[in-house]
Amino acid sequence: MVGDPARLRLKYGLNPQQRDAVAQPADGGPLPLSVLCGTPSVVNLLDALQGWQLVREASRALGLPAAASMKHVSPAGAAVAGEVDPVARATFRLGDAEVSGPASAYARARDCDPRSSYGDLVALSHPVDRDTAALLARVVSDGVIAPDFEPGVLEVLARKKRGAFLVLRVDPAYEPPDRQVRDVFGVRITQDADPLVIDPGTLAEGTAGGTPPTRQQVRDAVLGLITVRYTQSNSVAYVHDGRTIGIGAGQQSRVDCVRLAGEKADRWRLRRHPLAAGARFPGSMTVQDRVNSVMRLIEGKPGSWPGADQADQADQADRQVAGPPVEPLDPAERSAWLAGHTPCTLVSDAYLPFRDNVDVAAAHGVRCIVEGGGSARGQEVAAACEEHSITLVRTGLRLFCH
Repeated sequence: MVGDPARLRLKYGLNPQQRDAVAQPADGGPLPLSVLCGTPSVVNLLDALQGWQLVREASRALGLPAAASMKHVSPAGAAVAGEVDPVARATFRLGDAEVSGPASAYARARDCDPRSSYGDLVALSHPVDRDTAALLARVVSDGVIAPDFEPGVLEVLARKKRGAFLVLRVDPAYEPPDRQVRDVFGVRITQDADPLVIDPGTLAEGTAGGTPPTRQQVRDAVLGLITVRYTQSNSVAYVHDGRTIGIGAGQQSRVDCVRLAGEKADRWRLRRHPLAAGARFPGSMTVQDRVNSVMRLIEGKPGSWPGADQADQADQADRQVAGPPVEPLDPAERSAWLAGHTPCTLVSDAYLPFRDNVDVAAAHGVRCIVEGGGSARGQEVAAACEEHSITLVRTGLRLFCH
């Protein structure tokens, strides 16, 4: 899309009735991004810019390709490149072949909460390659922001959504101004940009109780801190092996946030239960319909697929391939599977005010907690961590995002 490099007319504002919306650079220079396909709305652009900051920072801190699946200006999932396990491979039809670093990062990020990621805006720290483009072609998504696109990729993405799929190229060298400006109800607020650099050294002196965090817990904590930094507060993230398996965002009560994210982490684990992971569905079924059906199974509802009660002959043949309907997990099966928790790290964007946060986190398999510290009941929080054999790391940081 060719146009004024310092002015981008948007599809509409936050809502379609807000018809006139424009994006312009804050410092008077050119915009740090260009539109290669589609037309962004305000929400698209907010998701893209928020997600780009997250993945750029995570990639710099951990030295790996990073991806985020953004919804409503918070990540549904974030991850760095790594192993794509059999469940994620089956979910996104990746087969057995090795996938590239950017593709593995996005598969892992979307797999964190694949139901919430429906219609996401994808942020990638590295150029979009053919593996990543092929994955994007299979999922329901609104757009992607990345520093570049390999030859042939734009042609693949331009066919998505009948040409309406949003493709944004961002300048990886761009640094924003050191002052931030925001208008609210006619009131202009200015503040310093946050200069904090988060890396493994951020946690170096922070152990407050329990054994020191392992190397993997430190790396997970770094990803978690960067993720909550770009998640609407109050926010927490459950992180396991370089991916956020549960994110809680925008809750007024922190313990509600911890509980919500813990339930998402449990759903991630339950999708690995043999009965859920082994469920077979019609080959014609879309990726998202499979995701929704598996979610029903692990939530104790019968497995089904759209139109199953009105199938034509082709559908009937497909059913024979798929096998009989799968029975949902019963409460005993769920409890038994979750008893063998995949251990994870909980990261909070600010301090935990009461010990109930720790009790809830422990019930969801947390073995390391990273929080700001400074609560009036901080000793009770530390005592709760000791009772549950949870390593406690206090960073002295607050990372609110509003």
